[in-house]
Amino acid sequence: MEKTVEYVAVGRRKESVARVRLRPGTGKIKLNKREFEDYFPRETHRIGVLRPMDITNTLKKFDVVATLTGGGETGQAGALRHGISRALVKSDESFKLIIKKAGFLTRDPRAKERKKYGQKRARKNFQFSKR
Repeated sequence: MEKTVEYVAVGRRKESVARVRLRPGTGKIKLNKREFEDYFPRETHRIGVLRPMDITNTLKKFDVVATLTGGGETGQAGALRHGISRALVKSDESFKLIIKKAGFLTRDPRAKERKKYGQKRARKNFQFSKR
């Protein structure tokens, strides 16, 4: 039985989690058993996700299979980029400096602020009436 090399990593952003598997291949991307273009219809999201592979010249060297959960479209795209970056570093340590310099290894800590009591949302208040 032949064992294939696989690099597994987890990426996160906001409420989204991406479990990423990088396998040597031709550059195919499957997300939740769907095609890449079908899953991310926005061009900006697709460009952002492929950026780590683009700067390391590994676009046609790896196939990406990922499971995305939680959050929305932008959060999932950010989580996938983070996961791909981490997996690329596992595949080759020399990529670490390049990817880190681009800022893709840092987990984006920004999240939604919690709602406060006596208010509509985190910062928005109910309309004040003096009389």
